[in-house]
Amino acid sequence: MKHLIFLTIRYKYYGATLLPYIHPTNALKLPVLKLKLISAVTFVSSCLNEMGKLLSKIFGNKEMRILMLGLDAAGKTTILYKLKLGQSVTTIPTVGFNVETVTYKNVKFNVWDVGGQDKIRPLWRHYYTGTQGLIFVVDCADRDRIDEARQELHRIINDREMRDAIILVFANKQDLNEAMKPHEIQEKLGLTRIRDRNWYVQPSCATTGDGLYEGLTWLTSNHKS
Repeated sequence: MKHLIFLTIRYKYYGATLLPYIHPTNALKLPVLKLKLISAVTFVSSCLNEMGKLLSKIFGNKEMRILMLGLDAAGKTTILYKLKLGQSVTTIPTVGFNVETVTYKNVKFNVWDVGGQDKIRPLWRHYYTGTQGLIFVVDCADRDRIDEARQELHRIINDREMRDAIILVFANKQDLNEAMKPHEIQEKLGLTRIRDRNWYVQPSCATTGDGLYEGLTWLTSNHKS
């Protein structure tokens, strides 16, 4: 009597679980791979988070994961690179995301800037995990879409993955004459009715940098390590 031994080997490689197997009725049949895939964004984000935590422990720096969202053309990418490079840069609409580390007052902010076009917004939720601070950028001169901005903001903060994130709103483009003031933005976004979350509205101008570091100061002061 012939004895057949079947071995099942399971191993992980970059977010995929591979399971080769041989059909018991045909020992010569080629192996078939069954793949269990996870979101590439979630995997990369998780790796960067853990690496950052390790480095912060070694060098004694605080670290904070920031997710920067808002409607398209609000000024998110301009803000990111003004903070990163100290200068205003020419940007194009973000398709996907930008991620940069900004260090300020001994805090490393890992900032994820995700595109705001309406077709991209359903993907925002893939970036929620591990977020400690939300920066929501509003074009204060865009009165026609302020209600749309309110709806998107509340959709974000009502997600269970974002329940512990503090909320900084950059009331951006304050250099424009038609820009809504911070108190008006608070009302339009429905922030004054939120009692169980830590939020703050900071007037800003991405091109000049006005208000940006004041916003980071608020995040630093309100971040729970």
